[in-house]
This record gives sequence, structure tokens and C-alpha cells, in this order.
Amino acid sequence: MRPYLDKIAPEAWQAAQAFSASIADAATRLGLTPAETELIKVRASQLNGCAFCLDLHSRGAREAGVPQQKLDLLPAWRETRIFGEREAAVLAIADAATRLPMSEDAQADLAGARNVLGDEAFVAAEWVASAINAFNRISILSEHPVRPRDDAGKLLR
Repeated sequence: MRPYLDKIAPEAWQAAQAFSASIADAATRLGLTPAETELIKVRASQLNGCAFCLDLHSRGAREAGVPQQKLDLLPAWRETRIFGEREAAVLAIADAATRLPMSEDAQADLAGARNVLGDEAFVAAEWVASAINAFNRISILSEHPVRPRDDAGKLLR
């Protein structure tokens, strides 16, 4: 087990938390819904293979009203028609921000997402995607564990 970055350097962790809070405030102010924000976080966490963040933000997405079916189909979101236009836009941003360097297709997806969301919500979504990618790396490097929960999300031990 590696040392937790947040425990060894708590001042850096506190700065990261403040950064995250600032982005959350901006995302709300700039027009992203809590559900859209959580979809970005879940999708990036899937792509990065961050179990801790995936567990955390899947619960957050459900709390924000994202139906379980959408969470179940998120890995294949482009193959379904169940995601609305704004949801597809924020998912395209999550994919592009996580899969770097960007392909021409990703650049085209971002242009489409910007048209759907407008500049403010588009920029907010990019900030959310950038932040969750950083937090994924912190959790992966720290090997933060996923703790078992019941169906209601309550810790089992």
C-alpha cells in the first residue's frame, strides 16, 4: 500500500479541496446542473479506472437524480439514445478532457458541445472534467480503497 497523498501533505489536499469547491460553485453559477456535473465525474472516473471516485460519484449522480439505467449504460453512452442533448454534450467533454491528446473527432465533439451548452456551461464542464481528472490521479496514486456499502449507500463496516 502506498502512502495517501492527502494524509502526508494535508496542506496540498486542502488546496485541492478548495480548488474543487471553487469549481463546483462556478459550475452551478455558469449553468451546469448537479446531475450534469456528476455525469462528467463518473465518466472521467470510468475512463481513468479510478474505483474510489467512481464509487463516490456514482452515488452522487444517483442523489442528483441520474437514473440507474443511465449510469449502467454510461460506458456505451454513444451507442444509446437515452441521454439528452446536454447530457451527451457534457459526456463528450468528459471523454475529450480525459483521453489526451485530443483527436480530430474529439475536437469536433467539443465544438458541438459548445454549441449545445453555450460558452459559460461549456467552460464550466471543462473545469469539472479537469478537476476530476486530477482527483482521479490523487486517488489512484494513493490507492484509496472502496468500502462495501448496502443498496442504500450505507457503509457495511
